[in-house]
Amino acid sequence: MELKEKQKKILDVAVELFKEKGYLGSSVRDLATKLNIKAASLYAHIRSKEEILEWICFGIAQEFFDELQEVKNTHIPPKEKLNLFLDKHLSVVLKNRDVTHIYSNEWRHLEEKLPEFVELRKNYQQEVETLISEIYQAENWELKSPSFTTRFILHTLNNSYFWFKRNSDSTDEITDEIREKILYGLLGNQK
Repeated sequence: MELKEKQKKILDVAVELFKEKGYLGSSVRDLATKLNIKAASLYAHIRSKEEILEWICFGIAQEFFDELQEVKNTHIPPKEKLNLFLDKHLSVVLKNRDVTHIYSNEWRHLEEKLPEFVELRKNYQQEVETLISEIYQAENWELKSPSFTTRFILHTLNNSYFWFKRNSDSTDEITDEIREKILYGLLGNQK
């Protein structure tokens, strides 16, 4: 999805608005006011408010898939691959805190593209589950519930933006701490 310059500006302002008021609490009029244009003028650049939510949800989902593909294509030991996955996924989350917040909380309001987005989320979770299962198998670690473990990891990573103040903690420190907590919680003494 390639956005034009004006659409990128609309997207940036919409992210602020949706974060502040929520998707349902925001209107096209609110967005136009923040952009200092008339609401009717906005429709020269967007089909609807929902299209902006699509840009947000599908855009960051693509970033997650791109990073996952990079991890899958590496030829490193399994434990390092797990570390790399955690780092890459968390990096996307922390670079896009507000977008991740909207992605995590507002995707259910997609209407036209909801089935496609639900399928995309399932595919991502399945790919991550396969990666984690392969890593566990290669390391001879016991994995009682691949699906639960995957959901636990993704939920933890996707919601990590809540735990840290924007400017007080470095991304590296946050990433290291979360990775350590996840790995210790999953692997215990095997870590």
